[in-house]
Amino acid sequence: MTKIKFFGTRDYEKDVALNWAKENNVEVSFSDDFLSYDTLDQLEGFDGVTTMQFGKLEKEAYPKLEEMGIKQIAQRTAGFDMYDLDLAKKHGIIVSNVPSYSPETIAEYAVAAALNLVRKFPQIEKRVQDYNFTWESSIMAKPVKNMTVAILGTGRIGAFAGKIFAGFGAKVVGYDLYPNDSLDFLEYKDTIEEAIKYADIVSLHMPASKENHHIFDKEMFAKFKDGAVLVNAARGAVIDTEALIDAVNSGKLSGAAVDTYEFEMPYFTFDWTGKALEDETFKKLIENEKIQLTPHIAFFSDEAVRNLVEGGLNAALNVITKGDTPTRLN
Repeated sequence: MTKIKFFGTRDYEKDVALNWAKENNVEVSFSDDFLSYDTLDQLEGFDGVTTMQFGKLEKEAYPKLEEMGIKQIAQRTAGFDMYDLDLAKKHGIIVSNVPSYSPETIAEYAVAAALNLVRKFPQIEKRVQDYNFTWESSIMAKPVKNMTVAILGTGRIGAFAGKIFAGFGAKVVGYDLYPNDSLDFLEYKDTIEEAIKYADIVSLHMPASKENHHIFDKEMFAKFKDGAVLVNAARGAVIDTEALIDAVNSGKLSGAAVDTYEFEMPYFTFDWTGKALEDETFKKLIENEKIQLTPHIAFFSDEAVRNLVEGGLNAALNVITKGDTPTRLN
């Protein structure tokens, strides 16, 4: 019987995986560990692997996987910047992802986070907790229908988010390396700078790459409209986090919602209650009253979990049985 190792297991994934295993006559074995050079020994006797990673896979792992006869890594997310695709290919390893699993869920998170910021809910909640029930200009909102929203990255997720914002009556502008002419509810701009110039809300939906690492840095934030809000439901590496914190603290941005952090791997999906956080930048993100931080959960819905689990397992089985998969990245 074909055997697939299921790394980075969450409890809520098990029932879906076991049902899939039964339907496909495959043995699925679970591990709470992430795939790494130190955990490769767990793959002895297995035909394939699916995992959900957020940190980089060490370069030494690829030749070891080849030596063990493992020909694929099936990532259970859309993001894949944790892998060296060229090195994987060199060692005969097909890396795949799940490119679309519930784009509406992530889009809804981005819109909800933006609305939370523009309606000043964090400030209002803090005032109420202090028994301050007064009204004043600092908590006065502006209707979204009177705003400009910039969608940076207009793939499945960005397109859904833009459509929702357009439904509120907002002017929606977009930027993408590969514009989609069918999105008639937005106006494309030629550069990121043009897209953000007049935007009240900037929503990020772009993948991380070598080319756009820290593209949102001090210089880019200086080009934002004063008082804009930023939502990042994409990848943490596109933002220079210290520059973001400075932009919020200076008032250049009135607030930000971030669901991903560049160095989130040791923290997100783990319980750190009562433990000391060593990452000072991460602590500043958490403690900043104008920044909403969530632990990479924009995708987190029952539909998304089912599609991610089944997508990862299907990709692994495709490579094992057919030598390829439609969702390969390299």
